[in-house]
Amino acid sequence: MKTKQFYERCQLDDEVARLAGFNPYYPLLGSGLDDPVVIANHAFIDLASNNYLGLANDLRVKEAAINGIEKYGVSLCATPVASGYSELFKNVEEALSDFVDLEETIILPSCYQANNGLFQVIALPDDLILVDRDAHSSLMEGIRSASCTFRLFRHNDMDHLQDLLNRNKCTGQVFVVTESVFSTEGAIAPMDEINTLCNKYGAIPVVDDSHGIGVIGKNGEGVLSHFSIKDYQGIYTASLGKAMSTTGGMISGKASLIEYLRYSISHLIYSTALPPAPLMAVLEVLSIIDNEFSSLSEKMWRYAAQLKKGFTNAGFSMVSSEAPINSIKSGNSVETLILTRKFHELGILTTPFIYPSVPEKEGRIRLIAGANLSDVSIEYVLQSITNIQNILV
Repeated sequence: MKTKQFYERCQLDDEVARLAGFNPYYPLLGSGLDDPVVIANHAFIDLASNNYLGLANDLRVKEAAINGIEKYGVSLCATPVASGYSELFKNVEEALSDFVDLEETIILPSCYQANNGLFQVIALPDDLILVDRDAHSSLMEGIRSASCTFRLFRHNDMDHLQDLLNRNKCTGQVFVVTESVFSTEGAIAPMDEINTLCNKYGAIPVVDDSHGIGVIGKNGEGVLSHFSIKDYQGIYTASLGKAMSTTGGMISGKASLIEYLRYSISHLIYSTALPPAPLMAVLEVLSIIDNEFSSLSEKMWRYAAQLKKGFTNAGFSMVSSEAPINSIKSGNSVETLILTRKFHELGILTTPFIYPSVPEKEGRIRLIAGANLSDVSIEYVLQSITNIQNILV
């Protein structure tokens, strides 16, 4: 192949954006996650970020991050296995383990890396992975990189999962993989039933709690607390970049497994350690959750309910949700971007999902109202949506 042909092959196909007359991706933010945020010198109500508890721009969290820099610098310039494993790193791992009530934790630069690297290490050729067909791409890519067979089970369908477990003929270990809160629709996996089935059939449950930690559970501890699951025998991953308001990813579970992963998972061993600033910020976020989760959670859920009622009353077709996530059924990819543009023109920042993230005719526009938003901002959104009813798909 000639060099010219290679670069022609790597041209972006932007037909959908051209047909819609709008490209919503990579918006250029000129502020932190204030209310409102600033994009290209214009104010926007932020319904796009995963800042559930509204702590990403909280002064206390920012001050904690600054303190981390003042003590440890901007970076330790090494992987954790070398000289990048500070006492702060260890303290955060222990604090997160206590928070989700699991024995030990490791922290990676992102949950994407955690999910992407996990299965290469834990799965052997004779093993079988059963995964919810709607699981996040980081889980799916990680599973595909493993050396074993995998099968999809229908979304949150426990009868189908049990049937697959019943018919399983593999001689190795079986893993059952799911998200806790599915981010495009807000459905919550029946983790109690999954855990019971895994215990019955000797399978290992693996749950990505990225949209659950800090959101669900008695005090925001996530999906295991939400279902009152004790003595969890499985593997737990989560992002620190959503309700936890910082960045990074975590894997938690049995102490022996985590110690094994410390020396086995390449995505940890060969990546520069998470910087001190977000690590210190995590500790502050955990402290705020411990003291203020009730009030922050009440606001988050109240805003979600107000948006759900308002959009439904305005004629939008909404996806049924169990979490503080609202998603609009927005048609095909072009229709989804056109509707996103209408929100954008009104100063409302949303998250569109188009093919291949979702099936071609099942586009979604996701709305997450963080607890940092004001009642005035929510009221503005509710009053503004009547201006775009005429382009409903």
